[in-house]
Amino acid sequence: GVDHVMASGRNVNILVLDTEVYSNTGGQTSKATPLGAVAKFSAGGKPVIKKDLAMMAMAYGNVYVAQVAYGAKDVQVLRAFLEAESYDGPSVIIAYSPCIAHGIDLANNLRQQDLAVNAGHWGLFRYDPRKAAAGENPLHLDSKEPSIPYRDFAMSETRFAVLERTHPEAAHRFMETAQHQSKAKFHLYEQLAKLAVGEPGQE
Repeated sequence: GVDHVMASGRNVNILVLDTEVYSNTGGQTSKATPLGAVAKFSAGGKPVIKKDLAMMAMAYGNVYVAQVAYGAKDVQVLRAFLEAESYDGPSVIIAYSPCIAHGIDLANNLRQQDLAVNAGHWGLFRYDPRKAAAGENPLHLDSKEPSIPYRDFAMSETRFAVLERTHPEAAHRFMETAQHQSKAKFHLYEQLAKLAVGEPGQE
């Protein structure tokens, strides 16, 4: 799959449309489904956080990685595509993709993307290995610290809001954890983006 392509080192460009469920087969829970979301096979809310595909890709060190959301920052999306296309090696762009399984009106697609970014549900950044080769930090953050409560984003989507009616205690617990996780994840990426990177050959 995607991991094999990234590990190959070949000049391949990959675009991941992250709907956070198995959209093609009916909206089942996947490893990309966020904490507390209700989907097929997780009627009580998904009990664990979603996997971080971007972090997994960056761990290779030689993969161009970008996480984007057109409705939140269209210029960043364009910049990521241009950089990925020009990179001589594997590239992965992960795009936040609202889906009917989220329980939203898709006419509000762009607004939901903006809410997701502002709540810290979806961070925007680019990781360019060419910068590391030049002695610079390859990670650049394109979104700021969460500026609205995670709950404001979550309760605008049925996949989260329905749990308030069916399992209110679990919903409250999930929202508290998700709020903490969104801030913690931003600060983790923020620290990674601030790390000093030595020039090639420097110990």
